[in-house]
Amino acid sequence: MLPATFKLCCGISHQHFRNMTGLKRTAVAALTHGMRRMKIKDNFLSGPWDSLAQKPHSAPKIEDERLEIKRTLNTDELSYVKQGEDALQKALGILSQDAGWTTEIKTENGDNVLSKVLPGIGKVFKLEGVLNATTEHVYNELYEKIDQMSSWNPSIKHLHVLQKIGKETMVTYEIMGDTAGNIIGQRDFVSVRHCWKEGPYCYLTGIATESKFMPPQKGFVRGETGISCIILHPADTKNKTRFTWLLSMDLKGWLPKSLINQALSQAQVDFTEHLRQQLSSSLFSISC
Repeated sequence: MLPATFKLCCGISHQHFRNMTGLKRTAVAALTHGMRRMKIKDNFLSGPWDSLAQKPHSAPKIEDERLEIKRTLNTDELSYVKQGEDALQKALGILSQDAGWTTEIKTENGDNVLSKVLPGIGKVFKLEGVLNATTEHVYNELYEKIDQMSSWNPSIKHLHVLQKIGKETMVTYEIMGDTAGNIIGQRDFVSVRHCWKEGPYCYLTGIATESKFMPPQKGFVRGETGISCIILHPADTKNKTRFTWLLSMDLKGWLPKSLINQALSQAQVDFTEHLRQQLSSSLFSISC
């Protein structure tokens, strides 16, 4: 009933919204945020991801905190948050499609890379594997310590945070490292990265964006992340994490699609292996 009422209100009050004061706009933004979360949950329940929708008992408090943070954001910052949330919806919609995936790579350690061609998107890749670390540990390496990623991942030459928006969203600038034989020239990326934790699950989503702090740079081709979504959740074995990574990228420039597709699928395998090494190294440091 609430979603239907909300849509009706939007339909009859669009022009009024343009004339609202800041306080009223914040209220509508908060309601929109709630609707978006409900829509994401509906996506889970309609597909094989139903178990991902289990909410912790503290969920209402967490939502209150999110809305409180949103009230402090300006228009540009709210736009970045929306981009991240919409990217998560898009990714989960793709992952809910079981049929049509083709195996690209199978590794000895059990990682599988699958691919699928989608209308309007192109080829997307999905890596599935298991990591020898807790979900929280993996999350810390991939999100909380993201500006340190270039220290252990040779495929990233440089990465820094341009803007941090609350606890769940950031805008980053990244320079891709050299490829084998330097076949693919220098590429840089500006992305919105959005984190959402739901019960034992953690979602790390990225998508291309623009930033006034990092316009196109001389000497670089600005690539675009079509969609990137990493899903982390505990494996059946203690202290292990199931790792699913959906990826679609446009490297721009005059590059054969076959070369790009080969590079992206292999990049997922290489990244996951470097991540394993970093997790093992950091665990060893903690134990010492």
